[in-house]
Amino acid sequence: MTTSSITRVLRPRPYVGASRELLGLIVTRRPLIVEMAKRQVATEHSGKTFGRFWGIFQPLFLFAVYAFIYGVVFKAKIGGTTELPRNFTVYFLSGLVPWLSFLFLMARGPTLVTSNVQLVKQVVFELPLLPIAACLAGLLSLVLGLGFIGAYTLYEYHSLPWTYLALPFLVLLQFFAMLGAAFTLAAVGVFFRDIGDFVQVAGVVLIFLMPIVYLPSAVPAAFDPILWLNPFSYMVWCYQDLLYYGAFRHHGAWWVFPLWTAILFAGGYRLFRRLRPHFADVL
Repeated sequence: MTTSSITRVLRPRPYVGASRELLGLIVTRRPLIVEMAKRQVATEHSGKTFGRFWGIFQPLFLFAVYAFIYGVVFKAKIGGTTELPRNFTVYFLSGLVPWLSFLFLMARGPTLVTSNVQLVKQVVFELPLLPIAACLAGLLSLVLGLGFIGAYTLYEYHSLPWTYLALPFLVLLQFFAMLGAAFTLAAVGVFFRDIGDFVQVAGVVLIFLMPIVYLPSAVPAAFDPILWLNPFSYMVWCYQDLLYYGAFRHHGAWWVFPLWTAILFAGGYRLFRRLRPHFADVL
């Protein structure tokens, strides 16, 4: 890549323009996006006896299983002090819930375009609505998971940290990050169908490269750069500050997570917009 090409890619103005265009689309098409998200959730469980009930029961049951295994069977504890205020169940779920929500969206992302060929070839349909609706539908498991953590914390400790008030801001940040990932994977998935398999493998590996199943202080210092280089670690640290620590312990994460969210949000949509004219030729 030449110097001029690098300069053109790194110019901030196109990314700002892409962000404004995407935000405008979300605002103006909000009713349609909500209806599309509802339809996606309903379609996943159409034809089943209990219908949409499974969309609520499945994630809650999964979180309950994790809470039972780590809180009752293993009785894993890392809390009880000023530095570590709560048990391992809260710590584990605080990182697992947002990551699973992000992972489910990334697993669906590569097929958002390829599974809607009929819409791709319709000139009047606004194709970016597909990733936006998918991300909105993906927030269901996140909201249910956060509600479960709050209920569990109330049951165990009889109160919630005041930092829960910042959860709407953090959920909004994750929504924008998921949008960027969805646009990127949807665009790349049209031309490279194997990307979905890579995402599934990465999802299994990444959970052990984030501070979810262990405390960072429990691993050798040589592995610290792996945590720092993983952008999802900063998302997990932000959620742990609000849900587990009840205080802003990871100050750097609150700068890094919004920054890489903005880059992913604008860059993902810009990539999608540049590749969209070629979708119909490939499909």
